[in-house]
Amino acid sequence: MAAPWWDSDWKDRSGPEYRCFVGNLPYGTSESSLKNAFSSYGPLYSEIAVDPETGRSRGFGFVQFDDQKSMDNAIQGMNGQQVGGRNITVSQANHRPRRWRA
Repeated sequence: MAAPWWDSDWKDRSGPEYRCFVGNLPYGTSESSLKNAFSSYGPLYSEIAVDPETGRSRGFGFVQFDDQKSMDNAIQGMNGQQVGGRNITVSQANHRPRRWRA
């Protein structure tokens, strides 16, 4: 029997996540500007993926929503729209198992 702190497939006991993957972001996009771009859909928070070595944006991020309907509306409304002069791609984020680190 695997213990939750050893087993990387152990699932977090929290509820479902309503996260969107946002790709093709301009490198100058901040978390606040990403959240503002999705403001009409009621985002809870946003994250930008950053390269740990350079500290520069990797050109994609995630936006978290409160419910499925808000997430679906954001995907339909924002996919292909321009943010910072670039057409972004928006899709439902894949759930990745939590990684435990010693």
